[in-house]
Amino acid sequence: MTTEPKRPVNKRPVNKAAGKSVNQKPVNKKPANRKPVRYEDPEPVKYKKKKPHHSKKKKGKSKRSKILLFIVEIFVLLIMVVVLYSVLKIEKVGKVDLPKEDIVINPKVEESVQTSSMKGYRNIALFGVDSTKGALTKNTRSDTIMIASINLDTGDCKLVSVYRDTYLNLSNDSYNKCNSAYAKGGPMQAINMLNMNLDMNITDFITVGFEGLADTIDALGGVEIDVTESEISHLNNYQISMVGTTLDGKTYKANAGTDYIPVTSAGRQTLNGLQATAYCRIRYVGDDFQRTQRQRTVLLAIAEKVKTASPATINQIANDVFSEVYTSLDLDEILDMLSEASKYQVVDQGGFPEESMRATGTVGSKGSCVVPVSLADNVQWLHDFLFEDEDYSPSEEVLSYSEKIAADTSQYVK
Repeated sequence: MTTEPKRPVNKRPVNKAAGKSVNQKPVNKKPANRKPVRYEDPEPVKYKKKKPHHSKKKKGKSKRSKILLFIVEIFVLLIMVVVLYSVLKIEKVGKVDLPKEDIVINPKVEESVQTSSMKGYRNIALFGVDSTKGALTKNTRSDTIMIASINLDTGDCKLVSVYRDTYLNLSNDSYNKCNSAYAKGGPMQAINMLNMNLDMNITDFITVGFEGLADTIDALGGVEIDVTESEISHLNNYQISMVGTTLDGKTYKANAGTDYIPVTSAGRQTLNGLQATAYCRIRYVGDDFQRTQRQRTVLLAIAEKVKTASPATINQIANDVFSEVYTSLDLDEILDMLSEASKYQVVDQGGFPEESMRATGTVGSKGSCVVPVSLADNVQWLHDFLFEDEDYSPSEEVLSYSEKIAADTSQYVK
């Protein structure tokens, strides 16, 4: 009997046509005798120090302020109309020459400005004043005091509000609320006050009257603002004080419906120029810090509407606002700023004194003041904020003013 041969177990037929081994698995295999590729390590990426703010694009939109409103936003749109026409309008701006020999800059700052962290920045003082039309020089207190610091290489702009009730040296060795410097000596004394107390090197300024602000808002058809119940009465009272008549300088009278339109309900609504300007001035709801926030809210609303304004509207704004602007900048300087306007962007803003280093109190006959707990520490913070100089050492002058402020206010602050 023949025995049938055993069949092979678990063997696959050889696929000679494909030239594969019987046990080959269907996986990718490196080519034989191929040398591995040698990769060089890439150079390490150098990261720049992050700035204390979020996306520039978002920050620029959410924190527009005076420099973009009156210098960039309006001017850029004017260029769209006609450059020559813009120049004619700019010539309506009030011009004042500030003699360089009269501008006070602390010696340490003046000597080291070309080698210090301040090199490559242009610092401009911005003032908003409560005045009648055309009265922008002095004898009026500055309701808004800001410093715009522009990085000339990047176009980044940082804004610092100096609270108007801050107790400082007024540049003549008398100490009081800093907004009285403008009233006593106009923009020159106000600039010197900023330079001396803050170790700055400001040589130029821009002043805008509140009437120009109201005219701008009216030309834009008003702005959308969320008014709270507690703000209504104060908003209306400020409207009356701005358009009403008075015999004693304290009590004002105005006719509702003709001289002004009262705000009667809370909530988000369109405010006209007078209403929105009055809203900016409210200081009895919250404090001066909240008042500054209201100003920023209105300015942001204006900036958003300016973006979509028609050429005719821009022309009206130019006619109304430029006569309410007073500056030390030459026409050529303004045009230079215009040529670079597209790269300007507000990337951050803050308040001086810094929140954790300030106090409030009634300082004798000076009234309620915002007190820098240590002026020297606040100046160090300011230079870190504006120029990213973490190791800044305040000048001898600032150290002296700091000691004087502490001595004057220690018994009053809380």
